[in-house]
Amino acid sequence: MKYTIIKTRNQYDQYCTYLEELLTQASSVEIQDEIELLTLLIKKYDEEHNIFVTKDPIALLRSFMHDHHLKAQDLATILEISKGYVSDILHYKKGLSKEVIRKLSEYFKVRQEAFNRPYKLTSSINVHLRNASVMNTTKELIEH
Repeated sequence: MKYTIIKTRNQYDQYCTYLEELLTQASSVEIQDEIELLTLLIKKYDEEHNIFVTKDPIALLRSFMHDHHLKAQDLATILEISKGYVSDILHYKKGLSKEVIRKLSEYFKVRQEAFNRPYKLTSSINVHLRNASVMNTTKELIEH
């Protein structure tokens, strides 16, 4: 049997590598079936081991960027957004939009829920306050 239920982190990493390799090959029915099977096995392991629960969405994104050898500029191209917006996201200044979350989940082959969780943003308006932060929101902040 070529693939089995994932039981170790090492096996998980191997399957992720295989999946990445398959995704770069020309698509055929056989390869597509293999991609679907690997994706299912990886998702099952993720769910059972709560891979994403411990990381906030930006830490997770940085981890994926490191694993895939991506720079902020690469991410801007992939997500079709400006480099400035990517910088703001990576520095906790702006939240992830629904469209960005969708593209990230498609690109990294994970559920949208991995990126669609609240996390703290730093607010330049409240930078003078000690430990000032706001939750992931698009609401305008008013300086008093």
